[in-house]
Amino acid sequence: MAGVLVVDDDPDVKFVVSLVLKRSGHDVVTAGTGQAALEIAAREMPDAVILDWVMPGLFGPEVCRRLRAMPGGDRVAVMMLTVRVGEGDMEAAFRAGADDYMIKPFGHEEFVARVEGMLARAARPGSDPDRWP
Repeated sequence: MAGVLVVDDDPDVKFVVSLVLKRSGHDVVTAGTGQAALEIAAREMPDAVILDWVMPGLFGPEVCRRLRAMPGGDRVAVMMLTVRVGEGDMEAAFRAGADDYMIKPFGHEEFVARVEGMLARAARPGSDPDRWP
């Protein structure tokens, strides 16, 4: 796939996020459920996943955990894009393996900058996602 997978059950959010990413030159594929996202990732692992928290079936953190357990899933940049604002929610997302966390509604320029930053870090040769910086 070599692009960005946008996962959200809200078609309007999915449309806006996809449009913003496409206008910035990214290839985008979408999914409306966590299960559909995992099926897409199993066929061809994306470079990045933009993941909603609350969806039918699997919630975002569980999708993130399962994605990370897949072959190559440790190299995917994952951003949780959600309305959940609690500190505990952010902690749970990071513990599940998310690289970034952004709250809806969001500024388009900041969103693109964060996605491109995640992609740049993930693309570094020999990069170790568990090592800071």
